[in-house]
Amino acid sequence: MEKIIRIKKGLDILLMGEAKKQTSNLRSAIYAVKPTDFIGVFPKLLIKEGDQINAGDQLFFNKYHKDIRFTSPVSGSVSEIVRGAKRKILEIRIKADKEDSFIDFGKANPNDLSREEIIEKMLNSGIWPVIRQRPYNVIANPSDVPKSIFVSCFSSVPLAPDFNYIVEKESSTFQTGIDALQKLTDGKIYLNVDGLKDVSPVFSNAKNVEITKFTGKHPVGNVGTQINQISPINKGEVVWTLSPEEIIIIGRLFNEGHYDVSKIIAVAGSETEKPQYFNVKQGISINDLVKVTGQKTEDTRFISGDVFTGTNVGKDGFLGAYDQMVTIIPEGDKYRFMGWLAPGFDRYSFGRTFFSWLCRKKKYDIDTNLNGGRRSFVFSGEFEKVFPFDIYPTLLIKAILAKDIDKMEQLGIYEVIEEDFALCEFIDVSKTDIQKIVREGLDFLREEMN
Repeated sequence: MEKIIRIKKGLDILLMGEAKKQTSNLRSAIYAVKPTDFIGVFPKLLIKEGDQINAGDQLFFNKYHKDIRFTSPVSGSVSEIVRGAKRKILEIRIKADKEDSFIDFGKANPNDLSREEIIEKMLNSGIWPVIRQRPYNVIANPSDVPKSIFVSCFSSVPLAPDFNYIVEKESSTFQTGIDALQKLTDGKIYLNVDGLKDVSPVFSNAKNVEITKFTGKHPVGNVGTQINQISPINKGEVVWTLSPEEIIIIGRLFNEGHYDVSKIIAVAGSETEKPQYFNVKQGISINDLVKVTGQKTEDTRFISGDVFTGTNVGKDGFLGAYDQMVTIIPEGDKYRFMGWLAPGFDRYSFGRTFFSWLCRKKKYDIDTNLNGGRRSFVFSGEFEKVFPFDIYPTLLIKAILAKDIDKMEQLGIYEVIEEDFALCEFIDVSKTDIQKIVREGLDFLREEMN
């Protein structure tokens, strides 16, 4: 019997600028690998400026877990190592060749390999970091055996890319990736799909997986929401997560023997003249994407990722390692005449401050303005309306601020990461950086537990 789970709490926000389903290939002159994309990693460089490298050559490894290595997405030369305060490595920039030359890691059928051989191949190629673990949302520990692996095959964030469209030509590669992952867990691989749309045959025909349909409002597409509904994480348990495109990247390693991190991303947003999809390599220049899509005004924010959890990288920035879209929206540095006293038919409002709440299907052009000043963090009772976990979100946030480990554990800290609180942050009348607080709490807990 088909399993369908409905999420009753949440909030959908409709924005202008959805990407049209047409894909262009795009190659940049400069790519960047950013160690800051990988939580908990302390990079130790293996290259220096001027070195010639191939796609798949090692750039750095994790100082505290030397087996976990990070490799170049393209071939070329190391043009610059960008450092920040205390010589922290922020970016490794690579001047790309016109065509990539790859390190050959050898083709292999995952079904013919042992668990140890699959892990060794993924570690040597630098593909291992695509697997993240809950709790903490850090790179998975190869020595762990997860109780299950979760894959969210759809996204419910505003302007989200359509994974059915992205994976439609990758059926065999996707299955190879699934076969490799099946050797890494004693439990199930859960593919979670949108219950309100047709499911791609790539997902529905996949073998050795359990498919569950989800319906409801955002964050229904968040993998954390899905884990909470199917198999909640208890203290001491480990669950691994990936995106469909990351499974395809794993499949390419075994089918082709190459570290090929090509992926299809969406460039969307109200400030984009031609929102569309692009086939790119990880770490591509945002500026090169904008040259194709165009931008409507100069006063614009460029986000690597989605509007809830993405990073403001600027026009001169680069695509993040785990990001599947680039969002371009107006900056919020202008103030409206009369503020909240105006009728506001063109302004989104969760709390019915404006009459726009009557137009439920209306799409909005939302900027980054906070629409108010920061103030004391107070109980409002609003978070529970959009937070689908069986957790008291306000109490958990306060326990994190107090660094009360016992309370954090009792209130469900192991089940959540910062993206699960994005909606709470969006509707928060106190304008609190809730996602930052949750991240700091997870990092604090991880350090204490280790």
